Amino acid sequence: MGNRVSREDFEWVYTDQPHADRRREILAKYPEIKSLMKPDSNLIWIITVMVLTQLVAFYLVKDLDWKWVIFWAYAFGSCINHSMTLAIHEVSHNSAFGHCKAMWNRWFGIFANLPVGVPYSISFKRYHMDHHRYLGSDGIDVDIPTDFEGWFFCTTFRKLIWVILQPLFYAFRPLFINPKPISYLEIINTIAQISFDIIIYYFLGIKSLVYMLAASLLGLGLHPISGHFIAEHYMFLKGHETYSYYGPLNLLTFNVGYHNEHHDFPNIPGKNLPLVRKIAAEYYDSLPQYTSWIKVLYDFVMDDTISPYSRMKRHQKGQVELE
Repeated sequence: MGNRVSREDFEWVYTDQPHADRRREILAKYPEIKSLMKPDSNLIWIITVMVLTQLVAFYLVKDLDWKWVIFWAYAFGSCINHSMTLAIHEVSHNSAFGHCKAMWNRWFGIFANLPVGVPYSISFKRYHMDHHRYLGSDGIDVDIPTDFEGWFFCTTFRKLIWVILQPLFYAFRPLFINPKPISYLEIINTIAQISFDIIIYYFLGIKSLVYMLAASLLGLGLHPISGHFIAEHYMFLKGHETYSYYGPLNLLTFNVGYHNEHHDFPNIPGKNLPLVRKIAAEYYDSLPQYTSWIKVLYDFVMDDTISPYSRMKRHQKGQVELE
């Protein structure tokens, strides 16, 4: 590969967060956007229905042949479980009950976590807040791949493996980049999740348990919805750090595709992000954007100038306050 990327392909910047500047400009011009900064109570009912839907699915697959267990895990369960991780993303921003009831959001996040199969909600909240405060900051933002990932997963085949194994890298990367002391809520999250998994295994059997875990692993790996992992911040165009996606899969993902809008206004629920774009269209319509996450995945794997190194990194200035 003559165009093989290297660690130098990380684009190092020394500027402040671009989203804060745009947020100030937009709010000065369109103060009515502040009215969108309110909880979305519909999340409570949507997430509850999603949990119940997966419980029904656990029951329906318990006596199927293994090939059908895996088929339905990918064809159906993967969509629900990936969508649930993005529901947990919404809850991590206190979008379900509001900031005045922050702990209600934490408990609800643990509940939403149950059909995913692995404890995730509380740890995600802690690291995701760092991602917003210190986007791209070396050693802080665990959304940035490690040097090993960028060095090793640099060919078409290896990048394909990296995409398939994305959930494992997202799970273990924080332990190497920015390890944190375990909190009591993480312990509760883990105990609740393991207890739930044991209950599923005891009452429904191994196939239901495998369906649940496979749905998460497959749904967060080589899956159309997983294009958002790469679409959000990988630099397909030099100098552009965040990208929005305006395609139909936003309907399944709580509008996480409106990613520039989300980083500009992280306290606005996903339901209202299209209104942000509509109100302040001149700030967003001219930015690079996607309409297909499948094409993002294809281009990432096939383009030898793009790799896990294709991220913007910044040296953090001043005091750092971590979750």
